Amino acid sequence: MAKTWMITGTSSGFGKELAKIVAQATGTNLVATARKLADLDYLDAYDHGQIEKVLVDVVDADQIKAAAKQALQRFGNIDVLVNNAGIGYFSTIEESDMAQVRHMFEVNFFGLANMTEALLPNFRKQKSGTIVNISSALALTTLPTMGYYSATKYAVEGYSDTLRQEVTDLGIKVFTVEPSGARTNWSGSSSKKVVPTIGDYAKFKESVETTDQSVTDAPGDPAMIAKIIFDQVSAGKDLPKHLPLGEFAYEAGLKNLTNLETEIKSRHELSLSADRK
Repeated sequence: MAKTWMITGTSSGFGKELAKIVAQATGTNLVATARKLADLDYLDAYDHGQIEKVLVDVVDADQIKAAAKQALQRFGNIDVLVNNAGIGYFSTIEESDMAQVRHMFEVNFFGLANMTEALLPNFRKQKSGTIVNISSALALTTLPTMGYYSATKYAVEGYSDTLRQEVTDLGIKVFTVEPSGARTNWSGSSSKKVVPTIGDYAKFKESVETTDQSVTDAPGDPAMIAKIIFDQVSAGKDLPKHLPLGEFAYEAGLKNLTNLETEIKSRHELSLSADRK
């Protein structure tokens, strides 16, 4: 029986690269979503009846429900959900525009949660399924001017880790991917920026102004990242719970977690003293 993948945010970046891989795989159906169906015209070259294009803006809960219904009506089952849709935001904490921050949470976190909720009944009924949540290296560590973006991805991590515990006995897997910066529009047209104007934050001005360079200069290869995700899910066994991808994700994430472990252990007795005797 063909495996059906549903991928959000397939107009560019990881989503587009992964959609192309799935579209060309043997015995695989693809449900590709985007905010504009015209952005999915590239899939026509691979379509031999196994592709369904669906209009989805992940901030629209009604569109998400309709998309899940459309996908299940077309293929009868969804085996893999990839929550890829996301946007970036660059600003110091103090100078952030909270309306833009809330919108980013709607896309990066609540959109992911709503999409997952829409398909969980399908996965529970099947007693199988894989949920792939695209997180970020910045859920393992943080950088100046990336505070609110990191917050959305830390939320994805906590959500994913909890969901995994709730559904593991139901045959459902939850796989969280933490990529480093990659050559996608995440830091370009798919992001918002607030260049610091407060003098105390002047040292961060250049890093915000030059974020567009990541679209072409970042080390991460979106095609390779997509292939790794596809290969890990397709292998079927030993799917990791977390997978940092890229040198920064691995090195900086591990350093931050090691430092956190050291700090917590250094106050072992103080921590335990908070419990009632």
